[in-house]
Amino acid sequence: MEDQKIQEAREAMDILYEISTLLNTGLDREALSLCLNLCENGVNPEALAAVIKELRRESASIKPSDTITPTPSSTASGFGNNSNTSGANSATSVPVVKKRKKISSEND
Repeated sequence: MEDQKIQEAREAMDILYEISTLLNTGLDREALSLCLNLCENGVNPEALAAVIKELRRESASIKPSDTITPTPSSTASGFGNNSNTSGANSATSVPVVKKRKKISSEND
């Protein structure tokens, strides 16, 4: 009896995933399952769709240059361990932080 319910749930999820794929939702099975669980627990499906769209829009607007990618010299294993610097940090092993100038206004 329990095995039959599990099998029916899997079949329903497979059908739902096929529909999702045909509609080009971009949701994988896990995300689709999470959305289904949220809707079953009372979340408004239209509101959920709006949130997903907004998250995708924000994600697409983030430029690759806006993200911080660690360089080999700034990782925990390589930071400051440049053996050819005789103990001194070279410009390539220490990240440079530029300070922004404060713009004064008439109200300051």
